[in-house]
Amino acid sequence: MDNLRSMLGAADTYRAAAETALAERLARAPVDREQRAAHGFAWVATTVAALEAVLGWCETGQGANPLDMKITTLAFAEGVGQLVGGLPMGQNEIFRPADLALGAAARALADACPVLLDTDHAAMRAEVAAALADGQWPSETLHDVDLDSIRDQFRRFTDAEILPSAHGWHLANELIPDATVQAMAELGTFGVCIPEEFGGLGLSKLVMCIVTEELSRGWIGAGSLGTRSEIAGELIAMGGTDTQKAHWLPKIASGEILPTAVFTEPDVGSDLGSLQTRARQNGDGEWVIDGAKTWITHAARSDLMTLLARTLPDAKGYAGLSMLLVPKPRGTESEPFPATGMSGSEIEVLGYRGMREYTLQFDAMKAPANALLGGTEGQGFKQLMRTFEGARIQTAARAVGVSRRALELGLDYALNRKQFGKPIIHFPRVADKLAMSLVDFVTARELSYAAARAKDSGKRCDIEAGMAKLLAARTAWSNADASLQIHGGNGYALEYEISRVLCDARILNIFEGAAEIQAQVIARGLVERRN
Repeated sequence: MDNLRSMLGAADTYRAAAETALAERLARAPVDREQRAAHGFAWVATTVAALEAVLGWCETGQGANPLDMKITTLAFAEGVGQLVGGLPMGQNEIFRPADLALGAAARALADACPVLLDTDHAAMRAEVAAALADGQWPSETLHDVDLDSIRDQFRRFTDAEILPSAHGWHLANELIPDATVQAMAELGTFGVCIPEEFGGLGLSKLVMCIVTEELSRGWIGAGSLGTRSEIAGELIAMGGTDTQKAHWLPKIASGEILPTAVFTEPDVGSDLGSLQTRARQNGDGEWVIDGAKTWITHAARSDLMTLLARTLPDAKGYAGLSMLLVPKPRGTESEPFPATGMSGSEIEVLGYRGMREYTLQFDAMKAPANALLGGTEGQGFKQLMRTFEGARIQTAARAVGVSRRALELGLDYALNRKQFGKPIIHFPRVADKLAMSLVDFVTARELSYAAARAKDSGKRCDIEAGMAKLLAARTAWSNADASLQIHGGNGYALEYEISRVLCDARILNIFEGAAEIQAQVIARGLVERRN
């Protein structure tokens, strides 16, 4: 363990060298011209943070589970190997030390970690895969009876209520049944972080991670149902008036009200300062909304829209944006958008089903005079930004759940599928995929928990949240891809669950800030911190 701690120090020295090199470049050129270098540095910093998180997890367990040390060692071997040789930023984009003139620093890191880089870890990977085959898993206790109990409760619920039906719901493009939504509400899913005084559980972001992870293991749609309540609850709790808090938060916490986030517009994407949807007050004080929104999740069945609109047309960029709390009647299959002045059409998607995606059109739709969040115009962007940390941490947790399910499916198939007279798990290339999928899952999980703990401590953690989301999204995709490869041709058949998991995993690198946006936030934030 001491050797790994020393190697972590060497990796952090390499990270610091990369940060200095990037800072020098950004002093001469804007970040948009140095995206490859900046985003590569973000991946370097994220990798080192992930190694720190997984080592902390292993040290906390104090060797109680021998599998933990093997996973940590493999995480370091792969992580340091990528730092020295090349970090994948995408399927065809590898960040090399030379991209930031870090050749000497990379050689120094390699010299500090000869045991990791000069050792063939094939035997260790085989041992990890064999342990999985025997039903052994690494430690997942959070060393807190209440937290472990919450995990167990939601895991049992997912196994009983989500997993048996999720693939059928996906294939039929059905909404998650109302009865399932109600059962989730009774467990407290929608009020995890809402204060107790407003009917919520008043629990931590770490609990939110656990709940989201377990539900997403069953189906990302189930884990994502809580995202809209999390965003709306945080928006109102942090920025709402006393009257708005008292009215909306208890209903969101109980599941009586299902909210939806209405931010994105066609051709705008992450450039929120260019939003064009307008809202103005008429003679009666009501807000009148005109414009278009797109990629709005769960729009038809929702009861409340947290809607970002331009209410100050003469103010440029973000300054003119306000957040409105817009109530709407819940839609049905036959009439998805019964509200006057509002229409919509479904966007058909590969995965991430269960709530459905929509393009919305507003044509003089009215909202109450008291719909303005906080009662002050021009605060919408600031109010939304305060929710990004929690939303990205929760997205990381969704990705962790998806990555575990992909691993479970690959493991089950490898144990039961026989070729050449034996289960395919006994072939090294299959075993390697399972072992490294487990390593990546644990690493992403622990980095997500670290971000949640940072958020719970009350400090700004946009960088930590971005790192967690960046790594976990990549892990979900790589685990799903590896699992489908283990399935072979069967994995490409719609009847096999892994086909759904692969489609679900792909979206995680895009929504709540694309991977490129996360990398930009991380790189810019870390460089600014040093100044």
